[in-house]
Amino acid sequence: MPTSDQRQRSREAGMGRFRDRGMVTAELAVSILAALALLSLLSWGIGLIVLQLRCGDTAAEVARQAARGDEAGIARAKRDAPDGSVIMIDKSGDTTIVTVRLEARPMSALVPAVPLTASAEVVTEPGESG
Repeated sequence: MPTSDQRQRSREAGMGRFRDRGMVTAELAVSILAALALLSLLSWGIGLIVLQLRCGDTAAEVARQAARGDEAGIARAKRDAPDGSVIMIDKSGDTTIVTVRLEARPMSALVPAVPLTASAEVVTEPGESG
């Protein structure tokens, strides 16, 4: 049979458990928020990679069309560029260099804009001048 000391300790232990009630809920809420923040940053990173690839594709296509002297092709390729990108074409000598620059704006004002740049250099076709 438990003594009064043992019963007192048992009651205090039970009260300690009562005070900890809801602790798992709070930890779960914090964990979910942290997971959502991580997911948001990962999706932003993947979006940056996609934008960088689009800039590279645009630079390559514009460079090919500029090296051929195809103005209509250049206009079509520029339409496929990411919104807000700046395309510079430099024909010097026998090469055509195209640079695409873009300031990638994040979903939140807390994350700074990321500058993206892609370049392509092709040999200008004979008969085309800079």
